[in-house]
Amino acid sequence: MSENLPVTGNKTGHSASMTDLAAPFRRLFPARVSGQALAALALAIGFSLIVPGFFSLGSMRSMMFQLPQLGLLALAMAIPMMSGGLNLAIIAIANACGLAMVTVLGHLPLAGHGAGYVGFCIVIALMVGAVLGTALGGVTGWLIVRTKVHPILVTLGIMSIVEGTSIWLTRGEVVSGLPALYGQIGNASLAEIPLAFLAFLAVAGVVHLLLQHTAFGISIRMIGSNALATRYSAVNVDRVTIRIYALSGFLCFCAACLMLARFNSASAAYAKSYLLVTVLAAVLGGVDPNGGFGRVTGLVLAMIMLQLIATGFNLLGFSDYLTLAIWGLVLIGVACAQSMVKKRR
Repeated sequence: MSENLPVTGNKTGHSASMTDLAAPFRRLFPARVSGQALAALALAIGFSLIVPGFFSLGSMRSMMFQLPQLGLLALAMAIPMMSGGLNLAIIAIANACGLAMVTVLGHLPLAGHGAGYVGFCIVIALMVGAVLGTALGGVTGWLIVRTKVHPILVTLGIMSIVEGTSIWLTRGEVVSGLPALYGQIGNASLAEIPLAFLAFLAVAGVVHLLLQHTAFGISIRMIGSNALATRYSAVNVDRVTIRIYALSGFLCFCAACLMLARFNSASAAYAKSYLLVTVLAAVLGGVDPNGGFGRVTGLVLAMIMLQLIATGFNLLGFSDYLTLAIWGLVLIGVACAQSMVKKRR
């Protein structure tokens, strides 16, 4: 019946032109991600028109320095969300990893030694941080599996335990004492592109391959869609859940490495305001809060969008607190929009 309906030439031409315009993005990305790419492009063009120097080299480098640590924390939040869970302890775990690494380096004799020895000590500290982050994440997943308590409550408890212990051990003070070599590596650039940004892209690429092309990644989204049906599909849901939170903890360690390079110190109070933004980035990136759906490519584009907004507002003189409030409004708006789309489908 629809084939016999008359179509005006103007409407057909307009529709064809819009399709041709979006076609390159649809060939490169899925439909949801292509919309995010167009939105990021629109934001970039808009801010460049109203903010002088928005696309200057200094502004671009600043964005590439700020995005990686928040991007890694958003990845740590998005993976449990894809499984229908949540990890409210990501900031506390990242700070704990940073404090552990600084403490290890502070107790090793570094003065008077060459770069080779200092580099070896840094590797030891990184291994301690990686084990701690992965272990805390694994314990979180194990508690969720054994207690059958909702992940919000378990991760809230883990957050309180880890954060309280970190404050008690450090007396709430900032811990410093990183070797100069660590800062030099962490803040270095390659062809004007910060190594931290390249490291974020590398980690995001590995996580993307893990989620899209491995049985573990497929199981994550299956659990988020229907955990009971997944259990009957011969998938060890408990084991996968523990691995999900262990991976989330490891990504917190990766974020801690970049936080150390940026702040040149560690504290139990760093990055507390990032928790809301990680949830916002995950939802804006296409991760369903109820689980089952989500892509790393969408999350990366969402992080770029949020960074463009933050930088634009900063150059316009907006308060950081106002930016945080606007992000909260965006989170509610995106969640409501996703709910409306589901109902229509």
